Amino acid sequence: MVSGPRNEGRVTRQRTRVRGRTKWRTSQTCAERVWRTPLPSSASTPRRATRLRAGSIIGPVTDLETRAAPPGARAALRRAAPALLGYAAVRALGLLALALWSAARDKSAYTLLTARWDALWYTRVAELGYGYEVRLPNGDVHSNLAFFPLLPWLERLLAAVTPLSYADAGFVVALLASLAAAWGIFAVADHVYGRRVGVCAAVLWAVLPVGIVQSMAYSESLFTALAAWSLYAVLTGRWVTAGALACLAGLTRPVGLAVVAAVWAAAIAAFVRDRGTSGVAGRRALGMLLAPLGAAAYVLWVGHRTGKGPLGYLDVQAGWRNGFDGGYAFARFVTDKFTSLPSALAGVGLIVGVGLVVWLYVVCVRQRQPLPLLVYAGVVTALALCASSYFGSKPRLLMPAFPLLLPLALALARLRTPRSALVLGTVAAACATYGAFWLNGSGPP
Repeated sequence: MVSGPRNEGRVTRQRTRVRGRTKWRTSQTCAERVWRTPLPSSASTPRRATRLRAGSIIGPVTDLETRAAPPGARAALRRAAPALLGYAAVRALGLLALALWSAARDKSAYTLLTARWDALWYTRVAELGYGYEVRLPNGDVHSNLAFFPLLPWLERLLAAVTPLSYADAGFVVALLASLAAAWGIFAVADHVYGRRVGVCAAVLWAVLPVGIVQSMAYSESLFTALAAWSLYAVLTGRWVTAGALACLAGLTRPVGLAVVAAVWAAAIAAFVRDRGTSGVAGRRALGMLLAPLGAAAYVLWVGHRTGKGPLGYLDVQAGWRNGFDGGYAFARFVTDKFTSLPSALAGVGLIVGVGLVVWLYVVCVRQRQPLPLLVYAGVVTALALCASSYFGSKPRLLMPAFPLLLPLALALARLRTPRSALVLGTVAAACATYGAFWLNGSGPP
């Protein structure tokens, strides 16, 4: 297709012809410029197809099959380059701050990134497989069956084909996955709101206070990458790809349930509004079928291995004192902070933080984000805030909920470039300092 100039004069003449099976419209301006535009065939275009609106929750779901094909890989990479460069710059600043802070405390920054807490558990799974557990004096049993297998599988694969150790492989996977996640976040935001918002969203994800986790040998970056690209595939109508990526996300973290819910909600909404052609309906159904297979397979395997049936994985999590109690344990934790004045300030900070998260989600709903984004962010937020897990990890568990950043990205995109760059640079410096301080602390991230 040869695109015509949009602002080179008024169109004075148009003529439509059908050549073969393609209908062409020939347009001519008063400046004697002529171009041809292929028109969609009425036989292949759904009768009620409409142009997508960024402000519609259901629109991006029901009109997926009518969108233009996504750009090629090279064009997509060129379009995402500013977002990826900005993201890499922020993460490099965070790693520099960590290296300087760790050196001042006579610690190894690399060890903090690759051999601490969950990173050790993943490395142990990659090297020795499942079956390792630690029995604590209070009777709790910490089993490595609590850790989903995709990250250790990738660590084992990379260590097998390179001279890297398992810990080194985990670090490399995390770095590559974090770039893929930033690209996926950009792609989603660019698709819904435009390129400028996409760049701001990717950089905002980098400047999160706990953004240093994105460079650790943890599974958050890998999961966010799979989730973001699965959501992008949903938004662009590639249902089988969306289901396959959701399946992999389900092999990465328990919160893979959020990606499955997003795929299913989008597919059901599309079925209700417009059944489409039989081929589209078949691909949509196949994507729905693939989405939950990863998480279901691992949970059932754990139940079989422990001999406790389909609910065996819940028993494994209970050994870590993890569970879903509707937020009761977290509320009690916050309430206990008000027993003394110094800790009361921390309690106020926690309440403000939770209020900010809830407010951002309300803004996402009011701005009518696409349905799959709302479902995904809602489930991630609910699982993070309503779980009885280690409370210091709540910010890390919220990190994959990147759609919550889109209202902030929209606000930044409205600013002039120097002002938005100043805001992001200031926040990046503050978060790099906090990340270095936080990771050098005593508790797990």
